[in-house]
Amino acid sequence: MTAGAKITYTSASGDLEEFHRRFDAGLAAVRRAAGGRHLCWIGGQAVETRGEPLEDRSPIDTGFLLGRFATAGPTEVDRAVRAAGAAQPGWARRPWRERVVILKRAAALIREQKYELAALMSLEVGKSRLEAMGDAEESADLIDYYCGQVEEANGFVRPMGQVTPVERNTDVLRPYGVFTCIAPFNFPLALSAGMSSAALVAGNAVLYKPSEDTPWTGLRLYEIYRDAGLPDGVFNFMVGRREEIGDAIWQHPGVDGVVFTGSKAVGLRIHRGLAERWIKPCLLELGGKNAALVMESADLDAAAEGVMRSAFSLQNQKCSATSRVYVHRAVAAPFADLLREQTAAMRIGDPSERDVYFGPVINARAVDRFGAAVAQAREEGRLLIGGERLRGGIFDRGHFVAPTIARLPLESTLFREELFVPFLAIGEVESFDQALGQANAAEYGLTAGIFSRDEAEVARFFDEIEAGVCYANKRTGATTGAWPGAQAFCGWKGSGSTGKGGCGPYYVAQFMREQSRTVIVE
Repeated sequence: MTAGAKITYTSASGDLEEFHRRFDAGLAAVRRAAGGRHLCWIGGQAVETRGEPLEDRSPIDTGFLLGRFATAGPTEVDRAVRAAGAAQPGWARRPWRERVVILKRAAALIREQKYELAALMSLEVGKSRLEAMGDAEESADLIDYYCGQVEEANGFVRPMGQVTPVERNTDVLRPYGVFTCIAPFNFPLALSAGMSSAALVAGNAVLYKPSEDTPWTGLRLYEIYRDAGLPDGVFNFMVGRREEIGDAIWQHPGVDGVVFTGSKAVGLRIHRGLAERWIKPCLLELGGKNAALVMESADLDAAAEGVMRSAFSLQNQKCSATSRVYVHRAVAAPFADLLREQTAAMRIGDPSERDVYFGPVINARAVDRFGAAVAQAREEGRLLIGGERLRGGIFDRGHFVAPTIARLPLESTLFREELFVPFLAIGEVESFDQALGQANAAEYGLTAGIFSRDEAEVARFFDEIEAGVCYANKRTGATTGAWPGAQAFCGWKGSGSTGKGGCGPYYVAQFMREQSRTVIVE
C-alpha cells in the first residue's frame, strides 16, 4: 500500500496488489511463529501459572494450533491489581503530554506491524483480509483520536470563573485509578486498543483480559504497549477462562472501574455487582439486534448490497451487523430476489485467502446457536437461502455454516434475540410507521439503517429511531462501518451503559472524575 493508503471496513484505497503481497508475507510470518507457549505479563514480568493452558486454535482449521497460553487464576488477578495500583500514581503524575507521546508511539507501532497483525486476526478470528486490515487500521486511529481528545482539552484542565476577586478556580479531570478492560473476540485489536488506550491516556492503569478465542492478538497488544515505553505495571495482560477469573477481574476491591464489550447478560451482571462500597464507572457496550428499513421508494440495488454487506461481513459476528430487515410489502419480492442473488455470489472459504468474503464462525457454540435459529425459522417461516452446516474440504476442518436468510412473521423471537451468527430475519410491513415501530420494539439500540428516497421518512427515522448509530442509504453497509472521529459508536437501551460511545468525542472523559480546585490569593 502507498503511504496515504488506508483500508476501513467499508472502503479501500491504494494499490491492492501491493496489499495482498504484503498480507501474504504477514501470513507467512504468523504461520512460522504459531504453536508457541506464552505466559501472562504482570508488573512487567512474565508469569507462569498453575492452571491448565488454553489452546488457541483457528476457527478456519481447528487442527491448526496458534499457541498455548498460561491461564490466570484469582492469585494472578490479585497480583495484577496490586501491580497496577502501585504503578498508576506515577503514571498519572506524568505530564499528560508524555502519556500522549507514548500512546502515539504505540499507534505508530501498530501501523508498522499492521500486515502481520491483520494476518494474525484473519487466522485467529476468521476475518477476511480487508476486515482484518480494517481492524488493525482502526486500532491505530482510535489511539491517535483519543490522544487528540486530551490534547484538544489541554489535559482536561480548565480555568473557571470567580465568585470573589481573591479566588482562582480551576476544573480538572483526574483518572480513577485501575480499570479492568475485558475485550471480545470479534474486534480483538481495535476494541482492546480503543478501550485500553482511552483509560491509559487519561492516566489510569489497566488490567486487561482478551477473549479466550483471541489471546494471541491480545498478547501482541501488550507487546506493542511495552515497546512503546509504557511503564511496567501500567498495562497487565492475563489470559483466563470465564469460570476461573471472569468475576475476579472486576470484583477485586482494588479495581476502580470497568470497561467491557460483550453480551448484555454479562454486562448487566457487572453493572449490578460493581457498585458495593460506592458507585464505580462502568462503561459497557452490549451488542445489538440491528434493523434495516427498506421503504417503497428505496434504491433496491443499494439496499440489497448494503444489507448483504452488513449482514454477512465477519459472518454477522459484529455488534453493529444487520440482523433483521423490515421491508415494505410493495417491494418485498424484488428486494428479496436481489438480496438472495448478492448473498449467493459471495465467495465462501478460508478468509485468509485473497477475495474470500465469508469465513467461519468463531467456535462450536456459535455453530449450535446457528442450528437452533435455523430450526426455529423452518418451523415459523421460510428459508430464502442457506440453513446448513457447510461440508467438504476446508469446511470439514473449521466452524463453517452457510449465510442464511429467512422470511418470518413479525412476532417471531428471531427478530428480538441477538444471535451473533450469519442469520438474517426479514419481515414485511405495510408502512413506514409499522417498520419504525418494529425496529424500536427490540431491547437493543446500537445501530440502525434506512433505505428511502423520501426525505421526510429519512428525517423521521433519525428523529424517532431508538439507536445510537444511524445510517441512511449506505450501500457499503446498511448498519456497519463506524470509524474513529467519523461515527461515534454509542449504544442506547440494552446496547450500552453511558450513551457516549467509542469512536466519538466524549469517550476519554468518561475514564476520569472531576475535581474543582480553589486557591485564595491574598
